[in-house]
Amino acid sequence: MPEPLIRRAGSADAETLAALGVATFIETFGHLYAPADLRAYIAEAYDLDRTRADLADPAKASWLVEADGDAIGYALAGPCALPHPEVTPACGELKRLYFLKAWQNGGFGARLFGEVMDWLQSQGPRAVWIGVWSENHGAQRFYSRHGFEKAGEYDFHVGAQIDLEFIFRRTAESFCADTAERATREHNPA
Repeated sequence: MPEPLIRRAGSADAETLAALGVATFIETFGHLYAPADLRAYIAEAYDLDRTRADLADPAKASWLVEADGDAIGYALAGPCALPHPEVTPACGELKRLYFLKAWQNGGFGARLFGEVMDWLQSQGPRAVWIGVWSENHGAQRFYSRHGFEKAGEYDFHVGAQIDLEFIFRRTAESFCADTAERATREHNPA
């Protein structure tokens, strides 16, 4: 089986991204919600016009992961919109990173995450924020391993249901330290 390809998504990918967003959200969280709440959330969050607007926004970026031409995962990043008093206009946010269940835990998420972090830091180090469902312990461990720390909480609405969402943050300074450490290793290999 060929290695999945990660690529930046463009305007022609809007329908694929919207459909993949719906599929991965339902696979991951659909069992948690009443059908009406799930329909209401999906209609808003994965609306095709909203997806097109995200793709057209130069401050945002989306990626697709494809295997044999089929979309199996995606990510979305851009300016931080999380409700935290320390968020500034310079902050970035990993807004979404999802894979179809059959493609989870194969290391592809870490590769996609690395692409997104590189893009978020491409204009210089900045703080990056992530919203994570309070019960998604696997994602919390993943982000913690990558230098993120819990910085707050907020209510996340899915239709009429309200979930507790944790806010994770990695500071610009920690990205600077990683960049310096990586440069030292590359310059002085052991």
